[in-house]
Amino acid sequence: MQRFHTRNYAWTALILLAFLAIYAMVETGIINPFYKITLVTIMLNIIYAVGLNLILGVAGQFSLGHAGFIAIGAYSAAIVTTRYGVAGLPGLLLGMLVGVIISTIVALLVGIPTLRLKGDYLAIATLGVSEIIRVLINNLRDLTNGPAGISGIPIVTDWWLVFIFLALTTILVLNYVYSSQGRATTAINQNEIAAEAMGVNVTKYKVTAFVLGAITASIGGSLQATYLGIVTPNDYTFNRSIDVLIIVVFGGIGSFTGTFVAATILGILNLVLQDYGQLRMVLYAIALILIMIFRPGGLLGDYEFKFGSMVKQWFNKDKKEGAAS
Repeated sequence: MQRFHTRNYAWTALILLAFLAIYAMVETGIINPFYKITLVTIMLNIIYAVGLNLILGVAGQFSLGHAGFIAIGAYSAAIVTTRYGVAGLPGLLLGMLVGVIISTIVALLVGIPTLRLKGDYLAIATLGVSEIIRVLINNLRDLTNGPAGISGIPIVTDWWLVFIFLALTTILVLNYVYSSQGRATTAINQNEIAAEAMGVNVTKYKVTAFVLGAITASIGGSLQATYLGIVTPNDYTFNRSIDVLIIVVFGGIGSFTGTFVAATILGILNLVLQDYGQLRMVLYAIALILIMIFRPGGLLGDYEFKFGSMVKQWFNKDKKEGAAS
């Protein structure tokens, strides 16, 4: 993990600059309340997609169960803040913790047997798990209020809180990717048989990536529930998993930079097409098809923006020039 830690200062500076830029736009009214909804939606989608990209792009596991883990986080926060009366930020954090614990347990129970599957079989298995979670939510009426969902959730989350958790979850995922465990996971994706022959515990690293993806999805779900103030089972159908998958594929499978870019572009595109009613989805689909035709590997392919490396190169260049003069 040394490689990533040497660049933490540069990334911390970039995160602070991004936060200050958004704060200034919110305070000056450039980002009004309507645009703020789009901003929060984009950041939540990035949290979801970064986790899925770890599963799909790094571990090479085709999962369609992301919506189930988002639902676990959302309902955990909703139940803790409404049914048990723990309001405010402590309620959100407690609900988030409960969601993370449940998601970890479910991911372990699901991941250990199903991650031995590959391709379409794994996708179907994870989709089935997601549907099981949604059906349970629908039927546990005393706890989840069934199909009506839970309303009146205290509004705790604002854009700055989502930004903080976006930064934390991204750092968590990238630290894993650039660690020895992450490199082992990448090796499994490139050639599972060769990795296993070299002594890599294939199941262990697949399950670890799956659990981390489930945790980030649960965190995003908790934030979404306490931002919108309502959750219903229909928010976490198969289509929700597909929406997140589109962002990952659109940006480039394995490229976390592409995930950020794709989520931002698709969020803005949705905003621009708001006035077109039902035609909006047609135009949205056409735009996706055109982009995938001309950029089949995604917008950025496997490219990764390495800000820390750039800063280090500039620093070394200035140092050399200073020594030469």
